[in-house]
Amino acid sequence: MSTICPFDAGDQAALEELLSRPHPATVDALRAAEGDILILGAGGKMGPSLARMARRAADAAEDRRRVLAVSRFSDPAARAALHDGGVETLAGDLLDPEFVESLPAFPNVIYMVGLKFGTRHQAGATWVTNAYVPGVVSRKFANSRIVSFSTGNVYPFVPIDSGGSRESDPLEPVGEYGMSAVARERVFEYFSTSLEVRIAIQRLNYAVEMRYGVLVDLAQQVASGQPISLAMGCFNCIWQGDANELALRSLPHASTPPCVFNLTGAETLSTRDVCEKMGRLMGQSVAFRDEPAPNALLNNARETLQLLGSPTVSTDQLIEWTAAWVAGGGATWDRPTHFEVRDGKF
Repeated sequence: MSTICPFDAGDQAALEELLSRPHPATVDALRAAEGDILILGAGGKMGPSLARMARRAADAAEDRRRVLAVSRFSDPAARAALHDGGVETLAGDLLDPEFVESLPAFPNVIYMVGLKFGTRHQAGATWVTNAYVPGVVSRKFANSRIVSFSTGNVYPFVPIDSGGSRESDPLEPVGEYGMSAVARERVFEYFSTSLEVRIAIQRLNYAVEMRYGVLVDLAQQVASGQPISLAMGCFNCIWQGDANELALRSLPHASTPPCVFNLTGAETLSTRDVCEKMGRLMGQSVAFRDEPAPNALLNNARETLQLLGSPTVSTDQLIEWTAAWVAGGGATWDRPTHFEVRDGKF
């Protein structure tokens, strides 16, 4: 697989195009999941590129389906960019049951609603977002397919040589955010069983692109010369474009009870090895602190990748692209992942 970067450092337009470019398998999946697509919580980090990918895949399938992105849309520029990509938008608050009830009953729903950061200081907001809204949405879209994003934080830490948690493993989260994420899954599970709602749950861990994510966090630390903590000695990640595709490809698999997919890359990455490679690429010496723990938050995505397809962008490519982007002064978002947090308090 070529490691040549398909965009220049800082070229956000080219980055956005690649993030939203669907492969034929994604186009075929949408053909198997006929009907309009509603994306709830589309204003976050992943939502805009996933919405544009859904629009492009639908166009490639040569059907006339609508793609509608719903969010509060606090950033007008993000909303305008979606319109430019042919995606319809609707602004509203999903905590308002009347607004949810007013939404069109599209046959395909991508659920991207969630709250993580700030849980320590606003636990109530986290729980109502993660555990209440899924019930409202399930009742409204009882006749739809729903792909719901979840998180690897529903799992406990596992030994770094274990290969990661599997979908059938017990859910034993660390911290209140992880607990609320389990609640989200359980609420969807209840309504899937009681109302026969077809649902696919995506336990994501972690999506990355050039402007945010675990690799950007590490590259920025390498560039600054600050000692990098090895407390979380290993992690998983996946190119956001691949995560978008696998989520869309899971639509035809939505079922009752819900099917579950670990959504991440195929490898367990060493924090030390990744930083040392970035240091070589960026011409920076790298210093570390803390001893690696014997366990980490890790997902095993083997079954997902066997069913839905392998990532198109390798981890070596991601590391090289990220190092070049950060070293070249490409724009980044001030949204650290805090992947190194081990007490579950975000």
